[in-house]
Amino acid sequence: MIAEAKARLLIDAARARGLRIVTAESCTGGLVSAAITDIAGASDVFDRGFVTYSYPAKVAMLAVPQLLLAEHGAVSEPVARAMAEGGLAASEADVAVAVTGVAGPGGSEAKPEGLVWFATATALETRAERRAFGAPGRERVRALSVETALDLALQALERLP
Repeated sequence: MIAEAKARLLIDAARARGLRIVTAESCTGGLVSAAITDIAGASDVFDRGFVTYSYPAKVAMLAVPQLLLAEHGAVSEPVARAMAEGGLAASEADVAVAVTGVAGPGGSEAKPEGLVWFATATALETRAERRAFGAPGRERVRALSVETALDLALQALERLP
């Protein structure tokens, strides 16, 4: 229910400004796109969504450099930034939001369960944020990631002139 309200706010704000949104998702597997497109009329502002769960998909669909993936892994600030910038470049959107993380179960000491990187990109800037949600379970990490992505997309949209 929280994601629905956040998606409505994002859609309304984008519609009021005549802007379009693109998503680039990994650990959420399309849930951010689904939250947006669950709202009637989302087609006014939602351009497309990329679900790039694998390394090859990130490279092929979002032009994430293989070197970034090799050096930092998918769950990293540089890859989140590259995903957002790649989504923006491969779409007709004005605002991109990217999500990559460890939903769980599992993870490592360096990249534990619940670690998620987000990035937003516009023609003016790219910003990234790290969130450590802990280990509340896969479903909860993904739900929190959707809510965070929607919030960050709205903030990026509001920063545009």
